[in-house]
Amino acid sequence: MTKADIVSRISEAIGLTKVDTEAVVNGFIHSIGDALKSGEGVEIRGFGTFRVKEKKARIARNPRTGEKVMVPQKMVPFFKPSRELKISIDNSYKNRD
Repeated sequence: MTKADIVSRISEAIGLTKVDTEAVVNGFIHSIGDALKSGEGVEIRGFGTFRVKEKKARIARNPRTGEKVMVPQKMVPFFKPSRELKISIDNSYKNRD
């Protein structure tokens, strides 16, 4: 599913125009991004939690040459789904049979 698909579904469900709905979706996405950039976590109850995790510096190997390469420490976004979302997804797959 793409962002355009999400905009279409929300637009149909609540009756806003696609332009207005896209503005809301973009605002939501930017709000999460801004919070993560400032070091805050974002919790959406019943859905999950977004936060930033530190990946430590490490030594990796170039698979083509075998040469060792230093990979620096970096911060990466991380999503942890809620228990409710996990159960809901599991149940939907169990009910397909």
